[in-house]
Amino acid sequence: MGKGGDAKAAIRGPMKLVGDKSEKITWGEVKKHITPEDAWVVYQNKVYDVSNWHEHPGGGVIFTHAGDDMTDIFAAFHAQGSQAMMKKFYIGDLIPESVEHKDQHQRDFEKGYRDLRAKLVMMGMFKSSKLFYAYKVGFNMTMWAIAVAMVYFSDSLAMHIGSALLLGLFWQQCGWLAHDFLHHQVFKHRKYGDLAGIFIGNVMQGFSMAWWKNKHNGHHAVPNLHNSSLESQDGDPDIDTMPVLAWSLKQAQSFRELNNGKDSTFVKYAIKFQAFTYFPILLLARISWLNESFKTSFGLGASTENAKLELEKRGLQYPLLEKIGMILHYSWMLVLTTGFFQWSPAYSLMYFFTATCSSGLFLALVFGLGHNGMEVYDATTRPDFWKLQVTTTRNIIGGHGVPQWFVDWFCGGLQYQVDHHLFPMMPRNNIKKCHKLVESFCKEWGVKYHEADMFDGTVEVLKHLQNVSDEFLVEMVKDFPAM
Repeated sequence: MGKGGDAKAAIRGPMKLVGDKSEKITWGEVKKHITPEDAWVVYQNKVYDVSNWHEHPGGGVIFTHAGDDMTDIFAAFHAQGSQAMMKKFYIGDLIPESVEHKDQHQRDFEKGYRDLRAKLVMMGMFKSSKLFYAYKVGFNMTMWAIAVAMVYFSDSLAMHIGSALLLGLFWQQCGWLAHDFLHHQVFKHRKYGDLAGIFIGNVMQGFSMAWWKNKHNGHHAVPNLHNSSLESQDGDPDIDTMPVLAWSLKQAQSFRELNNGKDSTFVKYAIKFQAFTYFPILLLARISWLNESFKTSFGLGASTENAKLELEKRGLQYPLLEKIGMILHYSWMLVLTTGFFQWSPAYSLMYFFTATCSSGLFLALVFGLGHNGMEVYDATTRPDFWKLQVTTTRNIIGGHGVPQWFVDWFCGGLQYQVDHHLFPMMPRNNIKKCHKLVESFCKEWGVKYHEADMFDGTVEVLKHLQNVSDEFLVEMVKDFPAM
């Protein structure tokens, strides 16, 4: 079992000096170490033992690549020079020839996209426009002020419903803005991005910064992947939607082990009708996120095993600010949703659920189109970084009467979801420029690159859900013919 992050450098033993003969390690040996308690990772053909490294600045996301090569996802998430921190975990060199699933073409392809990344850095594509982000913050806060004014200065039901819908749209747009700050697209100093994330996330949205970072960073590292085992944490938390939605037959059948090898009645009906319940579930998505955020901020629980382990071993990065942010959010929400304490409880609930459900729909429409209905993999058979990010992701374009300018604004930069997943620290103001280079590179190397408008993309998602339902029902009859 590994001993990496579990201890101080002295306990790990002396580091190898320059000139020492490094231990040679095969790919097969690396693949044996896939759990947080026993985690080996590869970076540029060097092997590191990060077992129990819960002090990792980025949190539990480090364990999504236990037993795998993290070279490219490391580059996507870290500033230059961050690899120096890894030296104390070094245990040996990977034997490149032991990586049998990579031929020369694959090695050339990986070199190609690493060269593209270096080119984008030289072009200054990772430098943000502070003026652009000042405008976005100001625009969003103006939306919020108008929504508040529509309640304060009017007694009209129509005006209040309009205010609730505008508030829902404000929350959606804040989601994209907090996303940019917490991906450290805006500031080089990460603390500034975190503090902006607490204001936009905790205070204005009611979403815990720690909850979001754990969930979203894990998703970026392993999009549309199923865990390789019950003990590992190399799966995508964003597709952990059972028992209400299944994105593959394997996932649809995953609850059998909890029910003596059989599908529960609830699972049978949930998966059978999931193409019809998809949109109603999206309406309730924000309520679920509020619940998970509140629990995270106040130490009342965690949404995933990875988040639970991170909270237990590392705790919140900003425990006091997280709590203050949540208290401030629910304070101003109490004032607004009660019409400044003038409305009845029923009317207040109407306003709250109109805003909350519309926001859930607005948010989920965009990131649902980003990945749902695309390729789904087992963590053990994942492709390389570039192909994983591209084949599991869908870009959104204008069409069916929806102009591109509206898509660009409504989706908050995530209309270029493929490009964002390849370069998550690239600021929104540059992602459109990057798109043409990514598209050209994919065509050059024959990598599938998918785009769809909001209508066609939604149809693709619903068809995928229906196909999983059909497969599930067929397999259920085969497995349990007497039913």
